[in-house]
Amino acid sequence: MYCLDTYALVEIHNENPIYSRFLEEEFVIPEILMAEFYGLMLRDYSETIANYWLGKLDSYLQPVPMDVLVKAVKYRQEHKKQNLSFFDCVGYIFAREKGMKFVTGDKEFKGKDGVEFMNK
Repeated sequence: MYCLDTYALVEIHNENPIYSRFLEEEFVIPEILMAEFYGLMLRDYSETIANYWLGKLDSYLQPVPMDVLVKAVKYRQEHKKQNLSFFDCVGYIFAREKGMKFVTGDKEFKGKDGVEFMNK
């Protein structure tokens, strides 16, 4: 099973075939990452587009427990020289805790355990 990060969701929106294949796989999206993606769609496109994606992906959303959020904050602090975003850290820790592959194209995660790094 896969955990898709915001980067992957943007690439799916952009119809990148490298990422679109994940729509045919079992995947989840942490709710907080969906909120970040929603914000990007709202900023770059419209509320209509943001709501479309929220509706389309709603059944794949999973809540993020507080202990995962705390671990993500600690992970980000421990790796502060890598300039990782809070959202990415949440997705990565969420995936690790659930035994999933974290799908991203963010170069900061290339080579990390449990990451399926995808080039554009």
